[in-house]
Amino acid sequence: MARWVRRRAPAGRVLTVANQEPGALERYGVTRPEADRAAWTVDTDAHRLEGAAAINRVLHEVGGGWRAVATMYRWRPIAAFEEAFYRWFAARRSRFHRLGVTPECDDPGVTCG
Repeated sequence: MARWVRRRAPAGRVLTVANQEPGALERYGVTRPEADRAAWTVDTDAHRLEGAAAINRVLHEVGGGWRAVATMYRWRPIAAFEEAFYRWFAARRSRFHRLGVTPECDDPGVTCG
């Protein structure tokens, strides 16, 4: 996801940080169990969002058509579905490695730390 965001987000709108980077979790106030459970956003006011809420916040910041997609999260039935799907996916994310979904620091082209 981080690579996707970096390619699409306007400069300065979204900072992506691999949770495997030394000190990253402490710097943003996220525990290892939290990072293992879900994606997180932390804004400049230290407001934290987790899971589908975090993904939608990033989509909103990416802008364009993605902002319209993120706006749908405001509708409770959509948000409930997205949260359930996110939990399902997150619990099984290791199964998606064969489809090219890998943690950033597990990517041979990326150095963390």
